[in-house]
Amino acid sequence: MRVTPNTAEAIDAPPPHEAYANAPDLRREMHQVLALGAERDGRQVRTVTGPPVDATAAERAWLLRRAALMDRMALDGPGPGPDGAAAQTAEQLVLYDRRHPGLVAGPHRPDAITLDSSRRPYVRQEYAAWTAAGRPGTHQEERRVPDLRYRAGL
Repeated sequence: MRVTPNTAEAIDAPPPHEAYANAPDLRREMHQVLALGAERDGRQVRTVTGPPVDATAAERAWLLRRAALMDRMALDGPGPGPDGAAAQTAEQLVLYDRRHPGLVAGPHRPDAITLDSSRRPYVRQEYAAWTAAGRPGTHQEERRVPDLRYRAGL
């Protein structure tokens, strides 16, 4: 629990094990985030044939997933590089959410969690809320991709 400096209001940002309880394994998520980034940058054509995804929501979903991925990687292997990448991608999400407040999914606005300068608690709050809301801004097919580890017996 964190306290905002201006109001001393308690902020319940979920701990990582709760926020990322339903997240894909790191390897799979890294692959998906890289693929989304390639689509976003025009390096790869969108292969999904479903209805078009709202561009603003899709951009936000990519920023959120990338920030959550960096946060999870920093938790797995802390150090100045991973921690810095997690803080940087979290700040990018905060800046985007300030411009698009209607996309914020969690109970606290981007600037509410201010004592942790890395903004990583905000990423955890938003990832947990985004997952609970059915992962808006992602391709329908991507939401239903089976975990192939079980098929392969891994």
